Amino acid sequence: MRREGMTVREAAEEWAREFNAIPQSMIDKLMKLDFEDWHEVTTPSYGCRVYVPSSILPDSYNGEEDEGEVISYDEESELYCIELDDGFKVSLEEGDFEVVRDDSLPMWGTMWSFGDSADDYWLSDMDGIGVMSRCGFRIYESEEFGYFFGIDGAGYSFYDEHWVPLYRARGLHWHDPATEK
Repeated sequence: MRREGMTVREAAEEWAREFNAIPQSMIDKLMKLDFEDWHEVTTPSYGCRVYVPSSILPDSYNGEEDEGEVISYDEESELYCIELDDGFKVSLEEGDFEVVRDDSLPMWGTMWSFGDSADDYWLSDMDGIGVMSRCGFRIYESEEFGYFFGIDGAGYSFYDEHWVPLYRARGLHWHDPATEK
């Protein structure tokens, strides 16, 4: 698939054109028909707003805040560093806090599924869910229909902020390395 002169952005655009674009309203209807079949599997990532139950916070914490933001993730310890709104920092495991979302589905009105089974395998079995989450995607799984993903944002370049970082993180090399110099 590599072509001479192809930039990373052009390669990411070509890859994304292979995805199945699905109107979010269709996903919403399917979710309402069988709510138990659908699960958001997005992992927390840098910048996510979170709620931390007071029972989880250490006794040394004297503040009143129970919301904050993920500021980092340590892959080795699998701990998230969360800074509460008053500046207090705490390291927690994923199940110890909840991500605060504006809505049950992403803001953007289109969602996607991969068009290639190799990408589906990468997503489900090769830490693709974590990688996509860190690239700013929200990911949903349906037992019946598979995986779907969307972007919770608007008003900026999706290619620069999501698709190109995902292309790189996926380890694809369709672009011409000479274009990166």
